[in-house]
Formats: sequence, structure tokens, C-alpha cells
Amino acid sequence: MRVTVVGGGIAGLSCALSLHAAGFAPRVYEAARTIEAVGVGINLLPHAVRELSELGLGGELASVALPPHRLSYRDRAGEAVWEEPLGRAAGYRWPQYSVHRGRLQMLLLAAVRERLGPDSVRTGLLFQRFEQSAGGVRAHFLDRSSALPVLDDADVLVGADGIDSVVRGRLYPDEGLPLRNGVHMWRGVARHPHVLDGRSIVVAGGTPGAKFVAYPIEDPATAGADALVNWVLEVRHRPTAQPPGGPGRRVTTAEARAGLASWNLPWIDLAALADDSSAIYEYPMTDRDPLPRWSFGRVTLLGDAAHPMFPMGMNGGSQSVVDSRVLAWCLARDDDAEAALRRYDRMRRPTVNAIVLANRDLGPEKTIALAEEHGGALPAAAAERIATSYKQLAGATVPQVNTHPSWTVPAIAAARERLRG
Repeated sequence: MRVTVVGGGIAGLSCALSLHAAGFAPRVYEAARTIEAVGVGINLLPHAVRELSELGLGGELASVALPPHRLSYRDRAGEAVWEEPLGRAAGYRWPQYSVHRGRLQMLLLAAVRERLGPDSVRTGLLFQRFEQSAGGVRAHFLDRSSALPVLDDADVLVGADGIDSVVRGRLYPDEGLPLRNGVHMWRGVARHPHVLDGRSIVVAGGTPGAKFVAYPIEDPATAGADALVNWVLEVRHRPTAQPPGGPGRRVTTAEARAGLASWNLPWIDLAALADDSSAIYEYPMTDRDPLPRWSFGRVTLLGDAAHPMFPMGMNGGSQSVVDSRVLAWCLARDDDAEAALRRYDRMRRPTVNAIVLANRDLGPEKTIALAEEHGGALPAAAAERIATSYKQLAGATVPQVNTHPSWTVPAIAAARERLRG
């Protein structure tokens, strides 16, 4: 079975690795001319780390990422309102990881090229459209260097091309632009002394648009040295307003210092954080309405192309990894590609659609919003209920992650697929 993956981000590369482990030899097409280590911090929750570890990437992840031990919700004065352990400290068999997004993408890219070959990821090719027949699907690309068309014939086409997915746009041509809630995120990375114990993800404030997030994404080179810290300040514009300069505009250091000046967090030097950030960018907080269907014949969606979500609960990238593993499992178990994609759709879409809607309702961060509303920390039992309910929805409680059957395709099935190819 030939599989074409549109998109060379974390979702597309995870998909390629999952398909390869299941016995396939997918091809990845990326619109960017080069894939570079750009971005800021991202969290991989234990359910995603389990899947990447079962793909043989556990050691590589540990070498580039930091395992946080604690999630600490704080008020605007920096006082704790709820804390919970993370990763192995919470009883998971796998850690949670905080990592620079660019380093994670480079790790996945290197693994794809090593396992599938140096030509398995083709860059500079803009996806334009597809057409299906009884025997396959043809994808049309435009080579950005030569301006010439490129055709690719496969049995399955996977759209993993992000929130502005062109594949999704072909399936849902009337959908329109991503949805905004009026919140914009100023995001930066800076070297800074340890925040709290150096193993904490800190979320301070209350409702969206009045929140500050910080967490380390690497260990310092030497004990006691500064660590690379990812930080986010949420600001609010009118829902219909474009920020000056448009999405991804560069925020000046003076502007960042002014935005952070109203915060009083005794365990972090916010002015120094702004000064030491190499670049600060503003992005709107966006998602899309859940879809009634991902799979159409031999074409399906995965990752942010299928379920872009507000960043509550640190779940977007992790769910993309799980998508990839389930998709490969479904394709390996069924000779009928269309039936396999329908099964994948049934298995993944209801769960992730529910997460999208839960994140609109603040997800686990409802804890700090309610604490701000009530003027103090919630009772521990109430905060625990919010956290546990969200994990159950995402399939991410300790028992769910530690005990569910593996999505790894048995070796005999993978070998049989290779013989077919």
C-alpha cells in the first residue's frame, strides 16, 4: 500500500515513522523549501511519549528534552492555587517531556530519513489538489523552485498540513478561516535561572487573555547555569481585530516589558526574560469547529489538519502522535484502504473532537479561572475532579496510558505487508 503524507511537521513526520514501523514506505511532501529548527516550546504528554518510545525514539527524546515533574497553577501574585505531579512522578510508566519544537522536529526528520531513506521527505512542493479513482488517489503539487507540476500516485493520501490545511480545504471548501477567541499569545524563549525547582510547568493568572506560562525546555549545560525557558504571555484584542503586523508579527522588547510589567511573580525576573529572548512573536489563539468526518474514500486528515485546538491542557501535539499510531495500525489490519480509513475515523475523531470542545471551555485550566473568580484556591477535591475529568476525556489517565494494548503492529503483519509491496 502506497501512502502519501502531505506536511512535514511533527504530525506528518510522526505519521511517516508510524507507517514505516507498520510495514509501509510512505512519502512525505512539505511546502517549505527547507525544514529548519524553528519554533518555541512544546509538551509531549506520557500518552505521546509512550507511542514515540515504542517507535524506538525514547533515547533520542531523553537527549533533547526535559522531563517536568510538576504542574503548578498560580494566581497573578505567584501564589500556588493547585499543583499536581507529572509524568513518572504521577505514576506513568513514561515521562512527560518539555522540548523545543524545532529540536523535536529535527529529531523526527532525522529518524525518517535514516529509516526510510534520504529521499523520503521532499521539500518545496506545494500541495494543490487531489483526485480519486477506484484504484488510488493522485496528488497534485507545485514545485516552488521550478514552478512545474509534480504528480504523486498512491493508495492513500494523508493530510497532515496543519491548521491551514489545503487538504482539509479541498474536503470542506466552504469552511473558511480558523476561528479566534480574541486572545493573542506572545511567545519567546530565553536563557534564565531555574523557575521554582527547575522541573515545573507554571501557569499563572486566570482566564484566557490574562495568563502567563513558563517552563524549561532543556537542562543547563552545567549545574547552576541558566536553562532555556519557554514563556507565553496572553494578551487580548477585540475578536475581529488583527494585531498590528498580522499573525506571527515580531513583538519588540519594550512592548514585551510593558506587557509583563503588570505581573508580580516573585520567582521569575520578567524584565530579564523579555530582555534575554532572542525573538518574541505574537500569534492568535485559534481553532476550528470539530468535523463530522475526516475520511473521504482514500483521503483522510491527521493532527492539526483534523483537530486544531486551543492550547489548554498541552494536548495538541500529543494527540497528533496518537493519531499517527492508530492510523498505521488500521491500515496494517485491513487490505481495504477505504475501510481502514473509516475505522481510523471512528476510533479517533469522537475523542479528539471532544477535546477540542473541552479546550474551548478551558479544559484543565478551568481550575485557575475558577480560583480567580472565587478569590482563592479551590478545594482540592474540586481541582482534582477537573484534572481527572480532562485526562479521562483525552484517554490520558495513568491507568489508561499504562495498560492499554500497544498500537505496535506485530512483526509478522509488518513482514507480510513488506512482501506485498
